[in-house]
Amino acid sequence: MRVLHFHFGKDGGAERFFVHLLNALAEKGVEQTIVIRPGRKWKTEIHGSVEILESHFRTASPDRLLLPLRVKALIKSWKPDSILGWMPKGAKLVPGNVEPLRLARLGDYPTSLRKFRNIDTLVCNTPGIAHHVRSMGWDRGVEVISNFTSLERLAPVDRKLLDTPTDAFVISSMGRFVPRKGFDVLIRSLLDLPDAYLWLIGGGEEEGNLKGLADHLGVADRVRFAGWQKEPRRFVAASDCFAMASSHEPLGNVILEAWAQAIPVVSTKAEGPLWFMRHGENGLMVDIGDHKAFAAEFARIRADSELAGRLVSGGLDTLEQQFSADAVAQTYIDLFVSRSKRAA
Repeated sequence: MRVLHFHFGKDGGAERFFVHLLNALAEKGVEQTIVIRPGRKWKTEIHGSVEILESHFRTASPDRLLLPLRVKALIKSWKPDSILGWMPKGAKLVPGNVEPLRLARLGDYPTSLRKFRNIDTLVCNTPGIAHHVRSMGWDRGVEVISNFTSLERLAPVDRKLLDTPTDAFVISSMGRFVPRKGFDVLIRSLLDLPDAYLWLIGGGEEEGNLKGLADHLGVADRVRFAGWQKEPRRFVAASDCFAMASSHEPLGNVILEAWAQAIPVVSTKAEGPLWFMRHGENGLMVDIGDHKAFAAEFARIRADSELAGRLVSGGLDTLEQQFSADAVAQTYIDLFVSRSKRAA
């Protein structure tokens, strides 16, 4: 089985899942070649058997013209069984009029179907995205295959690394610092938690604004900006609670990663978490943008170790039953095989 992937994302949860899936498929003997942007921090985490090609594939780059020619030559010589374009930009590179099965993987709600004109089947990571593309008029194949994360339990970092007291109540969160991720809401929640610390793992365009907000509210001494980390799960593992404050989140990979480290989770009622989280069973859920509700739920977890334990147990159960790496990787392989036979 040979699969050619096109992925032009940067750094974040979607990219972590991309690496997880590449590695899981490699462990099952799938030969893979990928085309990614140059200089990706997560490149070193990819299984050694995966062939890596690098290209910007952007409007101002010569690769905009040259890469499609290279891809067609690669398909002709390497003869992949399936081609998988990740997100609209990756899907746009998938050529038409070639024999391999042509797939696009969606982790968010597309605003247009234009870039999927050469795609046979859309692979959506939630039922909501699948329903959305059907409502937009997509009449070709649709499959729902969720994400997964590694269940490996990692040793937590030493809190001294982020100048945090050993006995402090620590809330962690991670992702790209963009408005929809709601990191400002978490900073505001500290106003009602006078001795709690907040660790923000990641980076992005909003970092300056977030630091300014923490200064303005007088909580900067309890907010730690950890930057992008090669292994962010070790930082999550060192916290007491994980928070996802997004206003829009198709799935929520970071929640799965926190569960895998046995950390209780508080999340907004965004689309993805509403699909797989059950309030009081495997997590706690609050309204989008409600920093006081976040603070109240953090306080509940801090005060009630039995509740925290129940949420951790429920999260681990959900991971094993719904987000197993082996099951998800095998589902992709089954799709490659079944659709390839159908196309033939």
